Amino acid sequence: MNNNICTVEGKPVHESGAARARILVVDDMATNRGLVKAVLGSNEFEIIEATSGEDALENIDTLQPDVILLDVVMQGIDGFDVCKSLRAQSDYRLLPIIMLTSMGNPDDVAYGMQAGASDYITKPFNAVELQARVCAAVEKKRLTDRLDDVEAVLFSLGRMVEAKDSSTRDHCDRLSHTAVVLGKALGLKHDDLESLERGGILHDIGKIATPDHILLKPGKLTPEEWEIMKEHPTVGAYLCDSLRSMRNTVNIIRHHHEKWDGSGYPDGLKGEEIPYLARIFQVVDVYDALSSSRPYKKTLEIAQVVAIMRQEGERNFWDPTILKVFLDIVENEPQKLDLPPENKEKNRQLEALKATSRERSKDK
Repeated sequence: MNNNICTVEGKPVHESGAARARILVVDDMATNRGLVKAVLGSNEFEIIEATSGEDALENIDTLQPDVILLDVVMQGIDGFDVCKSLRAQSDYRLLPIIMLTSMGNPDDVAYGMQAGASDYITKPFNAVELQARVCAAVEKKRLTDRLDDVEAVLFSLGRMVEAKDSSTRDHCDRLSHTAVVLGKALGLKHDDLESLERGGILHDIGKIATPDHILLKPGKLTPEEWEIMKEHPTVGAYLCDSLRSMRNTVNIIRHHHEKWDGSGYPDGLKGEEIPYLARIFQVVDVYDALSSSRPYKKTLEIAQVVAIMRQEGERNFWDPTILKVFLDIVENEPQKLDLPPENKEKNRQLEALKATSRERSKDK
């Protein structure tokens, strides 16, 4: 009898109305898969199987498991390499992977954790322990999914802002890409690069609260309209501030319109008071604004863009060290700033979204 019942909001899964968790058992021995299935088979889990490492990797996108129970010693691709391969894919970096193995010495356990395992159970396993650890992994997956849902909503809002304005084609993707290129040139690590990439999509999310007659105005804004426009960094930061995963990105959202000399907004920060990632983003944002067409300006030649950015640097608008590194890329390695081919389909979908948005506006 299963005494370790998984719960959702304090209720057993089968009473909560929640979907059963999908547990993928990866083992090349049918008897081992059957044993795990006998222990876990209940109203709480849907057990699915893969007969090899290759089978698991080939079908992971279709199977969409909530937790993987992964044998280590298998013919062909072993469990360590399966784990490494999954962790290299962004969709599966947080997926709970529990390794099941008779290799229980400390070095093997350490190697499994380095490969990306979430947990490690030694065979022969205790049934109660297996149930408890799988339940804990399922709960972690549900919490992660909730966070993903919130982040997905925020990114959708960021895309909606971009879709409103037909003049900002590829703007978010260009900023994400360019900011990461500059971040790498400055020696930033993965977490900071990820924050810059997110900043590209979310930096103007606060404009969701800006009235369309101001946001889409083709001419110069009045002083009153400009004050309303300047509220978008604080609104955007407020929208994202509750998520710990967005902590560094929030700094970009709030401070990407600050200036090195303190004349920017919303907080009038000066010099190194401005968060470092925001200083990086400021440079790529102004580059994109100058090198792209807008209703109020034509696209400038790159030589003109560089000249203007140097003049603004002399006026202490931007961090001089960051500006120097970026202009070196623009002048000597401009191909690095080109959007990669995989963005083409994403951009095509965005154009369709923009067209739909414009049609709806006409119908109102």
